[in-house]
Amino acid sequence: MKKRLLALFTAVLLLAGAVSAFAGGQSEKAAPKKQLNFVFAPGVVDPFYYTMQRGAEKAAKKYGVNLIVTEYPKSWGPAVQVPILQATVARGNIDMVIIAPTATDALIAPLKKLYDQGIEIITVDTFLGNGDYSAKSDFSFPLSYIGSDNVAGGKLLAEALAKMLGEKGQVYVNSTNPDVSSVNGRVDGFKEGVAEYPNMQLVGVDYNLDVEQKAEQETSAILQKYPHLAGIFGTNLYSAQGAYHAVVNAGLTGAVKIVSFDATTDLINALKQKQIDLVLAQKPADMGYLAVEWGYKYFTEKAQIPKHIATGFELFTQQNVNDPDMQQYIYSK
Repeated sequence: MKKRLLALFTAVLLLAGAVSAFAGGQSEKAAPKKQLNFVFAPGVVDPFYYTMQRGAEKAAKKYGVNLIVTEYPKSWGPAVQVPILQATVARGNIDMVIIAPTATDALIAPLKKLYDQGIEIITVDTFLGNGDYSAKSDFSFPLSYIGSDNVAGGKLLAEALAKMLGEKGQVYVNSTNPDVSSVNGRVDGFKEGVAEYPNMQLVGVDYNLDVEQKAEQETSAILQKYPHLAGIFGTNLYSAQGAYHAVVNAGLTGAVKIVSFDATTDLINALKQKQIDLVLAQKPADMGYLAVEWGYKYFTEKAQIPKHIATGFELFTQQNVNDPDMQQYIYSK
């Protein structure tokens, strides 16, 4: 009898232990993981950044990341972007900031301050300093720069314009801001490309500060100063839109060739109407998606993110502008 009671008591203890272990296991599995909170800080109101936002949102949905989008700055520059960013981060519990810095130097200090508070940084479209985050410097703290190889893009458009012009003639660049990495790279690449053609002459570079009307005025002045101008490079949508309006108003459509960065609806329509000759499309949706994806992997898998991830280009021409496969590369709000 005692042996039976002892055996029964032992069985009850084993069963209780199993139930407890099972319950504990269930509790551990059911324990919710901390949701990652990423901030996306665009540079300015622009279809390019809205397209980037949609890419980021797609990745956030896939990986269960809470993506907080800051207010879109109404104009370009640190004076507008930094206060918006600081107000958003002040909510607390932010793991990462994904940002298009609106200046190469002026954004270093405010972003470093966030980094020192434990917030990781990925820059998209534009970078800090010279963009080399692999070398130790005061701007090497971001995990990565995800964006276009703008120097290569500028050189590509110089070569394309040279072919249109028979490798000779005067050309002009209308750009946006002199302290922004993306457009600086495009200008540098274009200059390198033009330098390879001895019969081509770069007559000037103007900066419109992201104001289309200013770009139009600057281009009109150049057309008057250089009546034999053969080609124009617009480094972004504001530059190209202002430039082609000036050319149209001067009655020089077709006579002055125009190549441009950024496949906005306006520029694509201008290409269809033969008011622009070539449009280079970046891949902003890929930039946003990859920033969230790599950020998630960094926190959950301790992934080593490449210091620069280039997202490539597509070229819109008057021959392929209506191709169904190309429509995905047009920027939209």
